[in-house]
Amino acid sequence: MKIALTSLFVDDQRAALAFYTDVLGFTKGHDIPLGDDFWLTVRSPESPDSPELLLEPASHPAVKPYRDALMEDGIPLAQFAVEDLTSEYARLTGRGVVFTQPPTDIGTALMAVFDDTCGNLIQLIEMKQA
Repeated sequence: MKIALTSLFVDDQRAALAFYTDVLGFTKGHDIPLGDDFWLTVRSPESPDSPELLLEPASHPAVKPYRDALMEDGIPLAQFAVEDLTSEYARLTGRGVVFTQPPTDIGTALMAVFDDTCGNLIQLIEMKQA
């Protein structure tokens, strides 16, 4: 068994696609119309066989209170691994990404948190060499 797809609820699928591709640098996977919404996925260009991230509509009534509570408490909804957090932080801040937590040493890793402009906090993590 392996992870092939994971979901991230977004306020606006088209705006999320633009942010995740144009700003973060992911590549579009699927873009299939499903009524008013889409089966819309992105994946890492660094690892084309990696699991896809489904940019899922946040229209279900349970999503808003869940995401609001996480946002209020500063809890990221997803985590993405990076090789060099310092460089990635500089690249993304240069593209206008707003970080709610700058790069922070947490012992075994470096981490930072940003607002994805689509209703979520996302954590970047760089694992330290053992």
